Amino acid sequence: MDVSALALTRAGTARHIRSLLEALEDEDVDVHRYALGGSSRALVPARDIGWYLAALPLKARRDGVEVLHCPTQRAPTHSRVPLVVTFHDLAVLRHPETFNRWTRTYSRRVLPGVVRAATRLIAVSEFTKREMTDLLDVPPEKVSVIPNAVGEPFTAEGAAGASDYVLAVSTLEPRKNLERLVDGYRRANLNGLPLLVAGAAGWGGVRVEGDGVRWLGEVQDDDLARLYRGARAVAYVSLYEGFGLPVLEAMACGAPVVAARNDALEEVSGGAAVLVDPLDPDAIAAGLHEAIDRRDELRSLGFARARVFDWHKVARETVAVYREAAA
Repeated sequence: MDVSALALTRAGTARHIRSLLEALEDEDVDVHRYALGGSSRALVPARDIGWYLAALPLKARRDGVEVLHCPTQRAPTHSRVPLVVTFHDLAVLRHPETFNRWTRTYSRRVLPGVVRAATRLIAVSEFTKREMTDLLDVPPEKVSVIPNAVGEPFTAEGAAGASDYVLAVSTLEPRKNLERLVDGYRRANLNGLPLLVAGAAGWGGVRVEGDGVRWLGEVQDDDLARLYRGARAVAYVSLYEGFGLPVLEAMACGAPVVAARNDALEEVSGGAAVLVDPLDPDAIAAGLHEAIDRRDELRSLGFARARVFDWHKVARETVAVYREAAA
């Protein structure tokens, strides 16, 4: 398994990789971890071209592994080893304007070759599978849908944030729609309730501070779980997602959730969140009031929904895909 992403991010894809690796320890499979060292963003072009398109598939072949798994869509375009690739979303093709020039150019040119080279593909949602068939012309039978899941430390048990607040968990980038969220929060006039934003700095000049809004930066998982537990509501109004892991984490921690009304977040929340038009700050404001008012009901619905998603099930289904690829 390629784990290079762990050096570059702590966001949803990194949590997916770490949790999957931990769950695979209980399965009948030996996992060898491959990674290009270094965390500098300056290494991204070298990683994308030199590592994924050349060194990684060659190393996997020389080591005699049975299956090479790339758990993000950064992957080889040619591989003599059976290749499994996980797709989390196709925002880079659907909304290229929300990505930097390198990422959108690289993805447009390379992703068609990745899906052709893969023996089997994994999508984290039915929505992402549909995007793969629509945007990359992938045969549906080549794709297995294996959702993300939620586990420790994201449970209702444990310490909670000490004061009342609304929480948003997002990398600071245009796709996450934080400017409209802040506008909606201010229109909601929540009697001094602050909006806390947890997430790493991204790109695109997105800033979320001042007038009731406080950016916390990137926080560790234990601290994030504490923030979820103490939130009066958690807002996640991203313009596009392939899954939306913070929605699931928040529900597992007992927080009422306001989510964007789009295919992926509707699929993940399963009726356990308040859904709003992410383009309408007034709708976001109304959603925040509704989530706070329905806190007890949404908390119960959220717990039930989160229990559907389990990392051990993810691991079992992933190993089944490995066996299909190696057959």
